[in-house]
Amino acid sequence: MTRFQSSPHSERPRERLLRHGADVLTSAELLAIILRTGIPGCDAVNLGRRLLEHFEGLRGLLSADARTLMQIPGLGVAKTCELLAINELNRRALEEDLRSGQALNQPERVKQFCTARLGHLHIEHCIALYLDSQLQLIACEEVSRGTLAQASVYPREIIKAALGHHAAALILAHNHPSGLAEPSQADLALTRHLKQALALVDVRLLDHLIVIASGAVSLAERGEMGI
Repeated sequence: MTRFQSSPHSERPRERLLRHGADVLTSAELLAIILRTGIPGCDAVNLGRRLLEHFEGLRGLLSADARTLMQIPGLGVAKTCELLAINELNRRALEEDLRSGQALNQPERVKQFCTARLGHLHIEHCIALYLDSQLQLIACEEVSRGTLAQASVYPREIIKAALGHHAAALILAHNHPSGLAEPSQADLALTRHLKQALALVDVRLLDHLIVIASGAVSLAERGEMGI
């Protein structure tokens, strides 16, 4: 009998990963490697499947907060921390890409980063990505946090932060908890106002992203950045 055959079912994904590579494993199997153990009557692979079904996919699972995860049977402190760590490592990897390359040359990575940062939130948040003259990321900071329907963004504070970071440009992003990515009239008005205000201090507003759980919409790509 081979080692693979004699291994517990929850350990088999590890064997397959080492033999064939991670890309041949299902998402449930990859989760089983992270979770390591299941719960009574449910091995790690089936626990992974249950989690994917409960959260309607990987994006929902990996963007869930600690309190939500801890309410799931089978997810204690250790497993919850492991899942939270995966999401944070993914966000930091995307941020490293933005720090090492021009943001405008990788718009999809910018969208991925903002989606990882904002897409799962149930309250509207707004962030600014401050860029240097080479369009590399200097800093990403939250500039407002609002209710389910509205966030207050103060251009004066954004300008102050941009000058403090010696930024040459920035990208604004905020989420729509409603799940509708269509920009509102208030979004368009804010974009125009902020773009004009930043121009007075020689800082460019390159884009404004509207973020939902499934991705982000770029106002620059839609030609809706205003004058």
